[in-house]
Amino acid sequence: MSDKFEQSIENILSHIGEDKNREGLVKTPSRVKKAYEFLCSGYKQNPKDIIEQALFTSTNDEMVVLKDIEFYSLCEHHMLPIIGKAHIAYIPNGKVVGLSKIPRVVDVFARRLQIQEQMTEQIADALNTYLKPKGVAVVLDARHMCMEMRGVQKISSTTVTSALRGIFKKEKKTKDEFLSIISNSFRK
Repeated sequence: MSDKFEQSIENILSHIGEDKNREGLVKTPSRVKKAYEFLCSGYKQNPKDIIEQALFTSTNDEMVVLKDIEFYSLCEHHMLPIIGKAHIAYIPNGKVVGLSKIPRVVDVFARRLQIQEQMTEQIADALNTYLKPKGVAVVLDARHMCMEMRGVQKISSTTVTSALRGIFKKEKKTKDEFLSIISNSFRK
């Protein structure tokens, strides 16, 4: 096999004591390659292109909230899954964005090797830069398999991160309204 990625997977299989020629593993290197191409497809996407193709003039100046946006990412330290939900709000400033574009922006950054803290900032900054709203709020609530499957093995613990821009950072009332709207989304 000449493909370096697939050869690397064969080496991993051998390293952990598996027989790379075992029936169930023969196609595994190819399957893993395809999986990682999908799981890391965010490197080939630009949030600017996603947002700017669906901007619409609007007189709405009230908060727009999308909550419980599921995402799956890979931790950059162990390449193990991060499984979570994003809650995002923005206050339009003459333009709104097609609602499906916000989850797509989440996926752009989730489908890269990540740390949750950075991903939260990247989503907020992309929306703030290309949508140009009065403010943006992003909260991510996620489980990290690197903590659950190995390491400290703390099952079902979650990490919550936030990034606030514009009016959400400047006005406590606006931030509190957002947090109230999303508060029933957090796991108990």
